[in-house]
Amino acid sequence: MLIPLADVPRWYADRKPTDAIAVSHGQDTLTWEQLERRANARARAFAARGVKPGDFVAIGLPNSNAFFETTFAVWKCGATPTSLSWRLPRGEAAAVLDILKPALVVGGEADWNAPNSLPASFVPDGFSDEPIAGPIARYWKAMTSGGSTGRPKVILDHNPAVIDTATPLMLGIPDQASLLNPGPLYHNAPFILSHSALFGGGRLTGMVKFDAEETLRLIEENRVQWVNFVPTMMHRIWALPEEVRNRYDVSSLQIVFHMAAPMPPWLKEKWIEWLGPERVWELYGGTERQGACVINGVEWLAHKGSVGKIGEAARLRIIGEDGNDVATGETGEIYFLPNDGAGSTYHYLGAAPKRRTDGWESLGDIGRLDEEGYLYLGDRLADMVLRGGANIYPAEVEAAVSAHPDVRSCVVVGLADPEFGQRVHAILELADETDAQAVADGMGDFLADRLSRYKHPESFERVGVALRDDSGKVRRTLLRDERAAWIKEDRAFRIMPARKASRGD
Repeated sequence: MLIPLADVPRWYADRKPTDAIAVSHGQDTLTWEQLERRANARARAFAARGVKPGDFVAIGLPNSNAFFETTFAVWKCGATPTSLSWRLPRGEAAAVLDILKPALVVGGEADWNAPNSLPASFVPDGFSDEPIAGPIARYWKAMTSGGSTGRPKVILDHNPAVIDTATPLMLGIPDQASLLNPGPLYHNAPFILSHSALFGGGRLTGMVKFDAEETLRLIEENRVQWVNFVPTMMHRIWALPEEVRNRYDVSSLQIVFHMAAPMPPWLKEKWIEWLGPERVWELYGGTERQGACVINGVEWLAHKGSVGKIGEAARLRIIGEDGNDVATGETGEIYFLPNDGAGSTYHYLGAAPKRRTDGWESLGDIGRLDEEGYLYLGDRLADMVLRGGANIYPAEVEAAVSAHPDVRSCVVVGLADPEFGQRVHAILELADETDAQAVADGMGDFLADRLSRYKHPESFERVGVALRDDSGKVRRTLLRDERAAWIKEDRAFRIMPARKASRGD
């Protein structure tokens, strides 16, 4: 049965026990009845502030039950939600809001200076919580992208705000599933997957902020069946002492997905050994939905490093610099085309797609196909390090460096080099007690059997902040440009040169 997203809370409130929990964050829980009534009251409050069918509402709230009260309220208004990080700097927020022109901003920082806004602490006192019947939003979500480049854009999903209760949920999420969301809801995958659990009448356990051991505890406590991680999270879980990791019962897990960032092969192998290949899955695709590849652990063991085959809803090509398809096994730029044609799944506000005249579109990634049609990724073209005429892919170097037991996270960028054009520079996140110089000095030997010599980092830098957020995202362009500016301005920042033995020819 096709129902509006706005009616999902009432649909399940009428069919489940009155104490059935829909959403929880910590000790804060929402039953289906509470979600329905609170969303109704919020919707009336939003309408009183001028929100009309067809409008956009920007949501700048941390992971919380209030977040879901707000999204369902927006759909009840016939409007489209856009989720933003509540910590966005004023300049980035202003750029997105200028493109989106939302009728209302809920939450966010005070210095966003939105013309019509409600604070994160807003409670809709005095508004009726009785059912609302309104029009269906033309676009069910409008997510943002590109902030790391300074050129934000909004991606309008062309699916309307409806759900078919008779259709199986995406990516193997069971009906009535117990699903854990460890990721920030201002990113596309956590937003979609968390709401999908609710659309299927499931129990959503949300995390306000990711914590490795707490994740395992919640899986055991709530008998979680389905979870999506990014590799950063999986790395942090695997870095737990073995006795801590094995303390918790995770046998309820049916599927563990990962997406949104490159997965180091060594780490994936560890998870497959731990949980079994049938339970570990990966997805590669964009918010734009031009196409996606999916692979399970069984397939991956036969095609190590692959992100899978293109799904049935789209086609995929690898195109070289000459504009023609490359041969099997050769590297080029990845292009997608949905079966329903170019532009059928989304459109941008504030940007134009990278679309060929024949309709095929690229997200800027490069890769290759094997003889069976499995895709293997390189890096985005803009992220490659060109050293002495050789292309070096940061993700490959990062995966090798991150295998070091003292490295929590690593980001590799190319810095200017007078001899080779660019040199490989590794920015490291280490434990507080770690001797950074010792790590740098020993890295050449550590990488000797893992990475060709010319790909070894030639300098290292230690930072005291997390390099990737809980969604696995990294602002590589910003990190690279910052360091290039510092060098140009002759500003000091701690660079540890690698030992000569680790330098390539």
